[in-house]
Amino acid sequence: MYKLDQIDLDILAALQADGRITNVALARQVGLSPTPCLERVKSLEAAGLIQGYAARLSPAALGLGLTVFVQIGIERTSQAVFDDFRRAVLAIPEIQECHMVAGGYDYLLKVRVPDMAAYRHFLGAVLSGVPGIRETHTYPVMEEVKDSSAVPFGHLVAQA
Repeated sequence: MYKLDQIDLDILAALQADGRITNVALARQVGLSPTPCLERVKSLEAAGLIQGYAARLSPAALGLGLTVFVQIGIERTSQAVFDDFRRAVLAIPEIQECHMVAGGYDYLLKVRVPDMAAYRHFLGAVLSGVPGIRETHTYPVMEEVKDSSAVPFGHLVAQA
């Protein structure tokens, strides 16, 4: 595991809060000069702690006002069925997240569409074509209480 000191943790927190912060502003915020700060950021990227940078878009402003969670039961739990399902899901842009889970079903999907009519179309025309699905349970979101891409790392203790 990569050894993180307090400056590394401060860099991660600052970049997670504002990925567009300039290196000069970041260096000032964490108490380094720009060159060592940039070297730290590059080391954190090389170690895989920083996977990339992206803009957070507003689904509602882009006309994707309905979020739906879908539980998926797979017909047979074999590696081939899982692989076919995975390949199909990766190709469907409306599926924002897909997680294999333990419990009463096999996968949990997060789907974003414009409205319920679009979801009905998605369910009948798109999701029904995904191989291996035995059953689905749909949970439309009535209110989004929290939506965060921030990764919590408060449990990490800086290492000297």
